[in-house]
Order: sequence, then structure tokens, then C-alpha cells
Amino acid sequence: MRKALIATALLSAVASAEPTIIPLPKEMKTGEGSFKFGDETGIRFDKDLEPVAKLFADDLKARSQHEVKLVREELRIMLPSEIRLDLDDSLPLKSGGYKLEVTPKGVLVTGKDVAGAWYGTRSIIQMMPASGAEVWATTKGVPIPAVSITDEPRFGWRGMHLDVGRHYFPVDDIKGFIDWLAFHKMNTFHWHLTEDQGWRIEIKKYPKLTEIGGFRDSSPPYGNRYADDGQRYGGFYTQEQIKDVVAYAAARQITIVPEIDMPGHMAAAIAAYPELGNSDISGYAPKVQTRWGVHPYTLAPTEETFRFVDDVLTELCELFPSQYIHIGGDEAPKDQWESSPRVKELMKKEKMKDGHDVQSYFIKRVETMLEKKGRKLVGWDEIREGGLSPNATVMSWRGEAGGIASAKEGHDVVMASNSHLYFDHYQAPAADETAKGKQFEAIGGFLPISKVYSYDPVPKALTAEEARHVLGVQAQLWTEYMKDWDKVEYMAFPRISALAEIAWTPVERKNYDDFRARLDGVLKHYDAAKVKRAEPFDPPKPQTKDGSTVETSLESYQEHWAELAYDGKPDTFFWADRSLKAGDHLTLTLRAAVSGKARVITGGKASRNGDKLGEGVLEASSDGSKWAEVASFKEGIAEGPLPPATTSLRIRVTKPQENWLIIHEIEVE
Repeated sequence: MRKALIATALLSAVASAEPTIIPLPKEMKTGEGSFKFGDETGIRFDKDLEPVAKLFADDLKARSQHEVKLVREELRIMLPSEIRLDLDDSLPLKSGGYKLEVTPKGVLVTGKDVAGAWYGTRSIIQMMPASGAEVWATTKGVPIPAVSITDEPRFGWRGMHLDVGRHYFPVDDIKGFIDWLAFHKMNTFHWHLTEDQGWRIEIKKYPKLTEIGGFRDSSPPYGNRYADDGQRYGGFYTQEQIKDVVAYAAARQITIVPEIDMPGHMAAAIAAYPELGNSDISGYAPKVQTRWGVHPYTLAPTEETFRFVDDVLTELCELFPSQYIHIGGDEAPKDQWESSPRVKELMKKEKMKDGHDVQSYFIKRVETMLEKKGRKLVGWDEIREGGLSPNATVMSWRGEAGGIASAKEGHDVVMASNSHLYFDHYQAPAADETAKGKQFEAIGGFLPISKVYSYDPVPKALTAEEARHVLGVQAQLWTEYMKDWDKVEYMAFPRISALAEIAWTPVERKNYDDFRARLDGVLKHYDAAKVKRAEPFDPPKPQTKDGSTVETSLESYQEHWAELAYDGKPDTFFWADRSLKAGDHLTLTLRAAVSGKARVITGGKASRNGDKLGEGVLEASSDGSKWAEVASFKEGIAEGPLPPATTSLRIRVTKPQENWLIIHEIEVE
């Protein structure tokens, strides 16, 4: 069952004088004392804020069991104690900005717009004790700390994705999730509605999509991802349910961006309507898939298929008012296209050289459909393959490269990097997690909350003008290893708090230690609502063997920290978590100047690819600014004499490589 956002739970301390708010506001000054929300407190609101006022009153009641009186501003009814909600579009703030003034005498929220007023009320809710009802029972009031806040969001797209294709979750769970997005001032819910393993949205014109495509015959059990449990599984949302959820989200200032993934990840749809696929190839036998991963069934680029796509998008646009429609575009294998006589004929006619061109042709056709419906296309970064359609927005998930290239070409982008924003990755060491039980299995990776928080959605490679194309940031919840809602909550919370802060707070205000201290207050809200959250895991700070320091442009894979490249232990190593770019580096600043020689060994048996450095140099410096080459890497090893008084060593990549990088040990003699 969905857990109400404002549930009561264990007694918590009365709110302290230092407000706890995540995401951290742009400007905040604490005052003296607090405002007592008591039985005489009412809400006075601008006439355009009535829906906000009603939802806010419901939240306050849940925290106090007190029925809050609502008064329109123009009625001029006196209230002994009031929280006032106003609008002022002249505020020098972005859309969603607000000012909040709390004194012992009253509370004033002034929104730049309706969204801003809503976000102001979210700050108030966070500042109240998580177990306000129990505080009320003993004090007949709930304190709200005195504070002065001027706040606005950094980005206009503050998103969270949820995959319901691999596993279906009831409407109550979806609504509860939307409540928590609102709590964190998120404004975009990316609803991934279709997959190879299940089609989850009713389409009136094509009932078999849910009758057949909505169910599969088996699923992999926890602990053995290559086995079958033999249990029929499925479910879908009716159009009436969709409308209900869309309205629920809109009332909380959240836009739902639906995703119908195409032309790949379409096995469930093709199982329902086999004529939509590449039915002219040998061995064609579509079915709703029962295993995770990428499957070969893609939509055929035929006129019949495009009529189907247009019909589906027509119904989708009637349900979702979002200006953006996500069409996926990721992980579309090209083999079936390149084997299909029909597609080969099309390629010849349209002068297409390979499957990448077919992908581009398909996406451009879909973009034209959406433009005729007054909508914008957004897709995963594979939509760049074969050439990007003219007005497409790119969601960059395979690192930042797709986002950087698209922004430089003038396309809007949403940064959704799998290195920092894939919440299906382990948030604590895999061995620690799986020791709790098979149900704690994840797809892999290692993404502690500190790594989420470290992400900056604006890549350094972009100029200020190019950075204007970064609409915002989004995290992903792929649910192959989330069979029930408890597991979704475990993977999402508390990492969603870090996501909220990188999406909202000015980059110069970010500080992980401060965030971590404030997180404790938000955890109380989670616990009061009985959210099945994880404990935030802070990795131990690794050390080099002698206190020397390491700095790198690369993130570490799992617990293979950069410092392990210089810890004097042959069994430990640094392992980068992505492909290499020219200019990537690892720099070691030595504790004391040295002479002699250095040797660096890269690669190792831990990787099936070896992960040696193909082309790069080992450099030395005596001042950290001027560098001299010591040796180039050959077969993954570089060694040579050091200049006198060397204080720093740098391993620098000179040519991009697909493989990741292992640095086993830096040896200095």
C-alpha cells in the first residue's frame, strides 16, 4: 500500500532553531524563536492559490490532527494566527522562485508564480517536526523555526524516472512516489511505460498491447538472473487511472513525461501485433520477453508501423499534457533491420548505408508526428545515431558525451549520466548488500549518496552559452531488480535527496558535509512515513601509503579508489568507471620531493578486457604546473628516470579508448 507522505511515527525532537531543508535554499537567514502553528492558526491565500492552500492544509492536518481554517485574501476575515500565501510576479526570481518569512508573529510565503508558492510550503513542511502530531498532543502546537528565505531553482528540469515495464506498481504507489518528489521540490516524473517485458498503458485502438503485451510467462528470480521462476506476471494502467495520476501530479506542480520506448525495447508490442516487427527475416518468433537485457526485436520502418506509432502517440498526447514526449530510442539492435529484405529495399531507396541511418530515419519520422501534435521529442542519447533529428532534446545517459555534443550543436539536453544517476546501482558495497538477503541484489555498479551529490549537471566542456542548453538533471530507477515497492523505496531513498539538491541548489552553495548533516532531519520524515529506505553509506576515506594525495578526472568503479594506485599493496588498484577521453588524468602529489625513477603498471585480471592504458604518458613536475615527460605507455606500462626534486607525477591519456582503466600501482624508487 502507498504510504502517505505525511504519516505519523516515532516521536522526534521539536524542530531546532537551525532549519533543515533539502534542497538547500539559495539564500537563508535564521531568526530568533519560532512561529507556533496552533489551533487558532489559519491559512490566508491569494485567490489563484486555492488548490495549493488546500493541499497545504491537508499536509498541516496530517502533522497536527488540526483542521486548518482557509480564508481567501479578499474576504478580509481576521485570523488570530495566520500563514499567508501570496503571489508577486515582479519578484526578481526564476519561475518557481519564492520568498519565505517566518517570525513568531506569522508566516508569509510569496511565490513568483503558483509553483513558487507551492515550493515555499514544501520548505515549511520540511522545517516542521516529522512527528508533529505527537508534538501537538503534548504542546497543542507545532513550532516552525524563524527564518528568512529567498529561493529559486537552478534548473527547470528536475526529474526522476521510474521503469514500470520490468515490474508493474499500483497507482497508490505511484501517487506516493509523486508526493515524495513534491517534498523534494522535483518537478518532472519520467514514467517509463513500455518495455520488452511488458506494455503497461491501455491504448484503446490496440487492445492486444495490454491483453498480450501486458503479461509475461516468467521472470528471473533474485539471486539467479539467468533462471526463470515460471510465474505469470503483468499488469497495466487504464486510461482513467492515467488521467487520475496526471491530475494528481499536476496539483503538486509535477509534469509527467511519458515514455513509449521505440524502435527497440518493443518485444511486448511486437508479440501483440507481430506485423509491426521485421517479420520477413528467418527465425522470427516474437514474444513478451522473460529475461532482462537487450533483445533483438525492433519495429519495422514500414508505413503500417508508422500508422501504429502515430495512433499510439495520438492517444498518449490526449492523456499527458506534457510538452515533451519521450520516445526512448536507446539500445535498438540493428541486426534485424540489416537482415530484412524490406528494410534493405528501404535503405537502397533512401540511400541509407547502415542500421544507424535506419534509426535516424525512424526517429525523424516520429519527431514529425509529434510536432504535428504540438509536442517535442526527447530521447536517450542513441537518437544521435545516424544524425540527430532537427528539434530533438537529448537525454544523456551514457556518461556526458552525448549531452556535450548535442549542446554544442544547439540541442537542449537533460543530463542523466549512468555514472552518477542510476539508482538501480548498489548504494553500499555489493557484498554488504547481498549479505542481507537475495532480495537486495542490484544490477551492479556502486553509487553511494556522496557520489550522487558530487555530480554537476553542467559539463566543464561547455561554454556559458552552450550550457544554456542544459535543461536540467534526472536520475533513473530501472526496476529489473525491484520486484516490489519496498525495494523501489530502498533504492531511491535517501539518494533522491542528493538528486534534489544538485537539481535545485546553486553549485557554489553545495557542500557535502553540510548536506549530510541536514539529511539526518529529512531521514526523520522518511522514518515517520515508514519509508523502507536504505541507510546512507559513506565510503571510508582511502589513504595512500604515506599521506601523498591523488586527484583524477575519473570516477572510481565500486570501491577501487584512486588512492589505491599508491598504497603499496599489490592486490589493490584504482579502476576507472568509464571509457577514457584524451586529457583524462590521475595526478599524484608526493608528500616529499624525490629523485630516482618511477614505474606505473596498468591493467589487470579483474577486467576481462584487461583495461590497460593504450596511449598515454607518465609525466613529472617539480612545481605542479610545468610537466616533463618521463615515459610513454607501452603494453600498459611506463617507466623512466625522474627529474631532480620531483613533487608530482601525472598519468595522462593522449588518445580516447573504449576500455576502462586499471592502475595497479605507481612505484617510485
